Amino acid sequence: MINNNARRTAALAAAAIAGTIFSCACFAAKAPAEPAVVRLPLEGSDFPISAAVTVSKDADTYFLSGALPPVINKDAPKGSVDSYGNMETQTTGALNAIKGTLARLGLTMGDVIKMTVFMAPDPSMDNKMNFPGLMAGYTKFFATTEQPNKPARSAVMVAGLAAPGALVESEVIAAKARH
Repeated sequence: MINNNARRTAALAAAAIAGTIFSCACFAAKAPAEPAVVRLPLEGSDFPISAAVTVSKDADTYFLSGALPPVINKDAPKGSVDSYGNMETQTTGALNAIKGTLARLGLTMGDVIKMTVFMAPDPSMDNKMNFPGLMAGYTKFFATTEQPNKPARSAVMVAGLAAPGALVESEVIAAKARH
């Protein structure tokens, strides 16, 4: 038969263990959370893209359709490069369209984690890819003082885009931590 002192000692020991477990659980719950989005910089480069981006289960992910540039010169022949402008102008226009869609979702360009850019041959560049023009527009939105985040990105040349005269189409994936 166990005496009352032994019962009391056992009860106190159980309470102490339970209190320790409860304290540990509370401490663990208060530990700082890992960021929902982590960007891995390109090694040894200041090029304005990330090598990789990791998104945790604590973030929502958004997939945006490709955006083409708007027509900026209605007097130019329909379906001409002149109707959309040069590569920098077209890139800026397409990214402004993406920026608008993101804003409707409560997001910013800083939430973009992945971008795919499709470029048509540029007649002003002997029908080659106009990468400098792309970068001139792109760097207005990414790796700036106001918006330092850099998405992972691919840029490829394609035979043509859905809109004749368009030189660029961009699609993005964005992610943001849940609140």
